[in-house]
Amino acid sequence: MGRQGPNSPCPCGSERKYKKCCGMLHRGARAPSPEALMRSRYSAYALGLVDYVLTTADPTGPHGGASQRASVAAFCRDTRFEALEVLDASESGDVGSVSFRARLSRDGVDVSFGERSEFRLVE
Repeated sequence: MGRQGPNSPCPCGSERKYKKCCGMLHRGARAPSPEALMRSRYSAYALGLVDYVLTTADPTGPHGGASQRASVAAFCRDTRFEALEVLDASESGDVGSVSFRARLSRDGVDVSFGERSEFRLVE
């Protein structure tokens, strides 16, 4: 957790090298689409990049703001991120949404979930 070789497969499942996929966003590049942002957030959770997770979250949402640092760090540390499947992605102007399924486990127990996340371009 926390280190990913630049030539390793990206944790987001894109089949691209980390350095040419989510690694670029983790180093400060702007996400070209809501799907790219969502994939980079999944990878950040998998790699324990808590600052990136917090920075890219809606500050008014349940996972936004510095007050969530400890809970996000614990989630990253205690969860095994096994696979990501993007089911649908769309965008219109500054708003987009991504439907996905994340396969996760914690202490050998399946804690996978599906979600439709909304993204807004801010600044």
